[in-house]
Amino acid sequence: MFKTFAKAIQSLSVALLMGLPMASSAQQLSENASIVVESPWARASLGMSRPGGAYLTVRNEGSDQISLIGLRAEISGMASIHETRTNSDGVSSMAPADDIVIPPGGMFALEPGGYHAMLMQLQSPLVEGETFPLTLLFSDGTELEITVPVLGIGARGPEG
Repeated sequence: MFKTFAKAIQSLSVALLMGLPMASSAQQLSENASIVVESPWARASLGMSRPGGAYLTVRNEGSDQISLIGLRAEISGMASIHETRTNSDGVSSMAPADDIVIPPGGMFALEPGGYHAMLMQLQSPLVEGETFPLTLLFSDGTELEITVPVLGIGARGPEG
């Protein structure tokens, strides 16, 4: 038992010393705890010439409807919520999305192939193993800054 515990502490120490993000599924709460963000992540970018994307789930644990109305990220000259759409010919395109309404007790996922955080005009590349701050802007004036871990370029999410 002691060896297992010691090994776990050693692994945690190495990860902390290297600055690696631990489990990216940790919850991040707003000050009033009615907005919960789970599983934020982004894919590593190929340099800075193409936009990056970030993904997460927002839960509204409050009693009032709330809307996600925008984003802000220092790593990006322009951050916004986009939606991937596929036309009848099977051609996909991305377009800015309207405000995302989240009812009381509801949730909304930003995920690959759907709604996502589009990070345009990257100021630096998204590097696997690093993190960056992303601020979510809500209709009630809440600005929730979260930490987004950057996964590998082929990642499908924090679980693999």
